Amino acid sequence: MLLEFRVSNFRSFAEEQILSLVPSPKQKEFPSNIIEQEKYQLLNAIAFYGANASGKSNLILAMSFLDKMVALSARTSSTTKLPYEPFLLQEGWTEKPTHFEITFIFSKNRYRYGFRYFENSIESEWLFRKTIGREVSLFQRKEDEIEVGKGFEGSPKKIDAAIEITRTNSLFLSTCDMLNVEEAKGIFKWFQEFHIVDGLNTEAREIQTVELWKIDTYQKKIKDFIISLNLGIKSLSITTEPFETNQLPEQLSDKDRKKLSNQLKDTTRYQVSTSHEKFDKTGALVGSIDFQLDEHESAGTQKSFHLSGPIVWVIENGGVLIVDEIEAKMHPIMTLFIIQYFLNPETNPKRAQLIFGTHDSNLLTYAQLRRDQIYFVEKNKTSASEIYSLSDFIYQSPMNATPEKKPDLDKEKRYLEGRYGAIPSLSFSWS
Repeated sequence: MLLEFRVSNFRSFAEEQILSLVPSPKQKEFPSNIIEQEKYQLLNAIAFYGANASGKSNLILAMSFLDKMVALSARTSSTTKLPYEPFLLQEGWTEKPTHFEITFIFSKNRYRYGFRYFENSIESEWLFRKTIGREVSLFQRKEDEIEVGKGFEGSPKKIDAAIEITRTNSLFLSTCDMLNVEEAKGIFKWFQEFHIVDGLNTEAREIQTVELWKIDTYQKKIKDFIISLNLGIKSLSITTEPFETNQLPEQLSDKDRKKLSNQLKDTTRYQVSTSHEKFDKTGALVGSIDFQLDEHESAGTQKSFHLSGPIVWVIENGGVLIVDEIEAKMHPIMTLFIIQYFLNPETNPKRAQLIFGTHDSNLLTYAQLRRDQIYFVEKNKTSASEIYSLSDFIYQSPMNATPEKKPDLDKEKRYLEGRYGAIPSLSFSWS
């Protein structure tokens, strides 16, 4: 379970920004949206709004960069450049490191892991664990010096070897996992439950859905999920066939055709088909007809299939699903359905978490989100992105300036009126 993410000096982010999934003690609405695990409380979803170019996608990209660096860092070469993209719109930030930190619950423990880095080197790295009482340092790194605490679980020989071979441009945690250090391997299992999806380009997730389809239990749940969206689809099927040269585009040159044929030899091709009811002229049901997903179905239907795999996997196993532009290509009712799928304890028994960026203001009215589950992203006067929660706002009575404890009755209306910021400021004039 994710508790918190911090980022600074990355793309449009300058000063440290914090995305917290810890419930605000002052918020009482929708108590079922709070997950209780061990002695911790967490929110099951976070939505964040902002104008185009406000930094919403950069927030998700920061989480993606952290995830990829942890997964791949120890397996890259000594000359590999780190993804250092500092804030460029104010002097001084190119001389500072990028900073990522993530706090999460795994195996009854709370972990806090983070690092700071430049293009060619890791400046610092740390891992803390909290079980009972205060946090315990598992390791702390300052450039090439790594100090490992006694509580870091694993073979001392392997840990010493990890210290010895960790390169200046690689993460110590990743090196420990590569050498099968016990606690590092456990933390990597948590990162396997961390899924990030670009809602505008979901095609890459189709492979994950197809792979899950091969497992009977997941196949049924994917099928049920798609049918529940009421897209007119009565069933799904996926067929595979060996690759054949005649499947290549006709416009390819002989050289390219030969090259691709060699590369694709002994591979299989899959085809996703949807089944729809077919009627006669009088409207009577006479059977069914199959369509190819990528040729006959709408972009929204295709996206629903692409997302079904990651959604079903996270719902079944618990974990975190992060989606940018969740509403893209889909009707607002479908978007709302997916969000409510996570918010409802009956459809989300493992209490998976959903974090999503959106422009769909309807969700402020119809999604059962608490005020501390709604975040905004906005540029400040130096064009740096800042994030803040709706729970930071105190409702002001229209009759006087005295703060009241009751929540806003119409979050969507107040957002579009600009009461919370994070909306476009437009101007237009004919020349």
